[in-house]
Amino acid sequence: MDLLTIGQIINTTLVFATALIFASLGGIFSEKSGVTNLGLEGFMVFGAFAAGIAAHYAQEAGMGGTTSAWMGILFAVVLGVVVSLIHAVASITFKADQIISGIVINFLAAGSTLYLVKLLFEGSGDSPLVQGFSKFDVPLLKDIPLLGEAFFKNVYPTTYLAILFVFLTYYIMYKTPFGLRLRSVGEHPSAADTVGVKVRRYRYIAVMISGALAAIGGAAITLTTTGTFSHNTVSGQGYIAIAAMIFGKWNPIGAFGAAVFFGFSQAIRNYVQLFEWSQSIPQEIIYMLPYLLTIIVLVAAVGRSSAPSALGEPYDPGKR
Repeated sequence: MDLLTIGQIINTTLVFATALIFASLGGIFSEKSGVTNLGLEGFMVFGAFAAGIAAHYAQEAGMGGTTSAWMGILFAVVLGVVVSLIHAVASITFKADQIISGIVINFLAAGSTLYLVKLLFEGSGDSPLVQGFSKFDVPLLKDIPLLGEAFFKNVYPTTYLAILFVFLTYYIMYKTPFGLRLRSVGEHPSAADTVGVKVRRYRYIAVMISGALAAIGGAAITLTTTGTFSHNTVSGQGYIAIAAMIFGKWNPIGAFGAAVFFGFSQAIRNYVQLFEWSQSIPQEIIYMLPYLLTIIVLVAAVGRSSAPSALGEPYDPGKR
C-alpha cells in the first residue's frame, strides 16, 4: 500500500469520524453534569433532518451552497437545543428515569422526522438533494507527502470544526470556572449546592449543549456525505458516539481518539477491496464492522470506565 492510499484512508477516516466527534463531545457535556444521555442518536437525527430541510429551502430562496449549508447547521443547533429541553425537563425537573427519557428521544426522532419529510415532500421518504459543504485544499500544506493527502487535501470544513471543538471542549471543561462547576455537579451535587452552585441550572445548560453538538454531528452527515435526509441517514452513529465517549473515559481527547478509531472502521469499508484476502469475506461482515467493534469496546470498557460519580442520579436538594 503506497503513501497516497494511506493518506486517502486517513482522510476518509476523519470524514466518518466528524459526526462521532461532535456527538461524543455533546455526550460528555451532559454526562459530566450527571445526566445520562442515551438520546444522542435522536439529537443527531433531528440535526440531520433540520440541516437537510433548512439547506433545501435556503437554496430554493437563492442562497449559495456554502451559505445554505451554514444555515442548515444553524437550524440543526436550534432544533437540537429545543429537543434537548424535553430530556432536560424530564430528567432534571421531574426526575424521570434518564435512560428511558433518552430512549424516548430516539423513538421520537425516528418517527417524527420521517413523518415530517413525507408531509413536506409529497410522501417521499427522502428530502431533496442539497448542495452541502464542498471539499477544499489548504495551499502549500496539501503538497506535504502523506500528511497533505490525509489532512489538507479534499477536506470538509466540518472536519476542522470538529477538531477545534475537541480542544475547545477540553479547555472549557478543565480550564474554566464553568467547567469546574459543571464537573462538580456531576461528581458531588450536594457539595456543589452547598457552595452556591446551581445544580439544576448547570445540568440544564449541559444537556442543551449536548443537544446542540449532537445535532451538528447529524447535520454534518447530511451536508457532507449524503446530501439528503432519510430515515437511515444517521444509522446508529449516535450509539457509536456513546461508545466513543465511554471508551474515551468522558475526556474530550480520549473521545476524539475513540471516534477516529470508529471512523476508521467505517472508512476501511471503502478500501478493503484493495486487498486480495478481503475477496473471501462477505460484504455483510465488512459493513457490520463498526457496530461489532462498538459492542466489543463497550464490553471491554465495563469495569474500567470512570464515569462521573453522580451520573444518572436525579438531584434532590432535600437529601444531603
